[in-house]
Order: sequence, then C-alpha cells, then structure tokens
Amino acid sequence: MLDWLLGGPLPTGGRAPDFTLPDEAGNEVSLAALRGRNVVLVFYPGDETTICRRQLCELRDRWDWIRDRNIAVFGVNPQSPESHARFRSNQKLPFPLLVDEGQKVAALYKAGGIVVRRTVYVIGPDGTIRYGKRGKPSSGEILASVQPKP
Repeated sequence: MLDWLLGGPLPTGGRAPDFTLPDEAGNEVSLAALRGRNVVLVFYPGDETTICRRQLCELRDRWDWIRDRNIAVFGVNPQSPESHARFRSNQKLPFPLLVDEGQKVAALYKAGGIVVRRTVYVIGPDGTIRYGKRGKPSSGEILASVQPKP
C-alpha cells in the first residue's frame, strides 16, 4: 500500500519499459525510437518549483557536453503542454518536457504516486537501465553513468 512512497526505483540492468508520450509541442517521443542512444529521464513533481528548476537547469548548463555525446534528455511529469512550454521557455531548457497524463509512464518507472516522485534514470543504447536514483542527484553523477560514444 505504501510502495508508492517507500519503494525504490527500477533496478539497474533490467529492460527499461517502453513508452510513447507527447512533448510540450505535441511531438510523440517513443523510447523504442531512441534505441542506440543514451537516454536520461527526469521524473519531477512540478514545473517552476525550486528543486525541479534547479535539477533541470543543471542539465541545461551541461548541454554542450550532453549534445556532444548524443544523449537524449527528457523531463517527465503530468502537467499540461502549456505549463511545460512556459517552463521550458522561461528556463531556456534545450530538451523536451514530456506530458505524462495520468502518470501512466511514471507508474511504469516506479515514480508515480499522489505526486510524481523525483526519480532519475539513465537508459543505455541497448534499452537497459544503467542508473536509477530517487531525489536530486548531481548532473555529474547522472552523466557519469552514460555509455561512451562508440
């Protein structure tokens, strides 16, 4: 009953659940279509909240490094496309924010609940989970787990 609150993220080494979600502009993003790339998923509770803003802006500030390694980054929460678009524009985020209506994908990734539980995953090019952690790990810690560019 309290698993949503006390349970940990999905284990590393397992296959990442596939999903398709729209971004703030209505473009469909599918994990299967990203195979061959490292993917960072940041499940976060709310647009324009202090910790969420800090967490996503840290990745923005490492964007040159991320882009040079062909890493796909996505913020994920159930807020509206309009809220995501404002947040992305206000913070100059260079990566899309996915609209997880009803927290369906958050549930697959054990990040759902009364509110989205702040959880970060790195999915390797082969679709396996290379990193999963609750809270706000540093961008350096997150990016240390990506596979080097072939």
